[in-house]
Amino acid sequence: MSGPVNLADVARRAGVSQATASRALSGHPHVAGTTRERVWEAARALEYVVSPDASGLARGTTGRIAVVVPHLARWWFGAALEGLSEVLREAGRDLLLYRLGDAVSRQAFFDELPTRRRADAVVLLGFGVDERERERLDRIGVGIVAAGTRVGSHPSVSIDEYAAGRQAMDHLVHLGHRRIGMIVAADPEVDLAQPAGRSSAYRAALADAGITPDPALTVTVSWSAEDGARAMGELLGSPDPPTAVYAHSDEIALGAVRTLRRSGLRVPEDVSVIGIDDHPLAATTDLSTVAQPVGEQGDLAGRMVLAGLAGEPVDPVITVPTRLVIRGSSGRPPAPRPANRRP
Repeated sequence: MSGPVNLADVARRAGVSQATASRALSGHPHVAGTTRERVWEAARALEYVVSPDASGLARGTTGRIAVVVPHLARWWFGAALEGLSEVLREAGRDLLLYRLGDAVSRQAFFDELPTRRRADAVVLLGFGVDERERERLDRIGVGIVAAGTRVGSHPSVSIDEYAAGRQAMDHLVHLGHRRIGMIVAADPEVDLAQPAGRSSAYRAALADAGITPDPALTVTVSWSAEDGARAMGELLGSPDPPTAVYAHSDEIALGAVRTLRRSGLRVPEDVSVIGIDDHPLAATTDLSTVAQPVGEQGDLAGRMVLAGLAGEPVDPVITVPTRLVIRGSSGRPPAPRPANRRP
C-alpha cells in the first residue's frame, strides 16, 4: 500500500466503520470482543500508527506517561518506579504501567506498540531492547527515556556498571584475596541487552592485580537468592574454592551467604562476600555492597521526560554515582594452612 496508512484503511480491512475502528483501538467498552480483535488484527497487519490529529492526542496533551518494566516483584523496579511516579504525580501526569512478562508477551507488546499511542512519552525501566524493538519504539513518535540502562541514542539515566564492579572487586583485592569467585546474574528471557560492565570489571581487576582468572570460579545463574545459594554450592565444590565471592546483586550475595553458613563456614572469616545495589536487606544482614541510588534514577528519568515535553534541553546521558559500603561480610582472607610436615 502506497502512502501513509490511515484509520479508513484499517476500518476497510476490518470491514467496519471508521467510528467503530476508532472505538476499538481506543479501548471503548461498547465494542464486541470479536470486532475489537478484528480491528486490532487489521491495524497490526497494516502497521497503523494512531494519528495525533485524528485522535486528538497531540503530543504532550494526553497527560499520561507510559512506563514499561520487565518485573514488578523485584526490589529495584519498585524503588525506581516510586521515584518516577512521585515526580509525575507532582507534575499532574498520570502513569500507565506496562509489564512485559515472558518472551511471548514481550513480543506481543512491541508488535502492538505503534497502535498504542496513548501517552506523551515512554519510560523504559531496567531493561534493554534489540534492534527490532527499538524500531517499534521509534515508530510511535513520542519521547523515549531509559532508566537503569541505555537504549540507543535516547536519553538515559543509569549507574556505571563497570565502575560499580570495580569498587566491589578492588575492595576484595585490597583485602588480600587472590581466589575470588564471581556469581553472574543473567535474565535472558527479558533482559536482551544485559550489561556486561559488572563482569568486565571482574576480569580487569584480576588482571590489574596480576591474578590469573580461573574459569571454575565463575558461575552464571538467574537473578534470585535461591540461584545465588546454588551457585555458591558450585563454587564450594571446585577443587580450590574461593576465599571471597563477588556477586552481581545483593539478592544473589545473600543466597551465597546462606549456603556458606549452612556449610559450616564463617562469613567473613572463611569466605568474604560482597554484592551490588544496597538492597534494603543488605544493612539488616550486614552485607558489604556497592550502593546505587535507585529511587534517584527514577526521579531523574521523570524529570528528563518532563523537560523533553516542555521543549527544554535534556542531557542525553546521566550517570549517577555508586559508593562502596563496607559491612561485616567482607574481611581479610584466612591464613594459609601450614604444610604437613613429616616427623
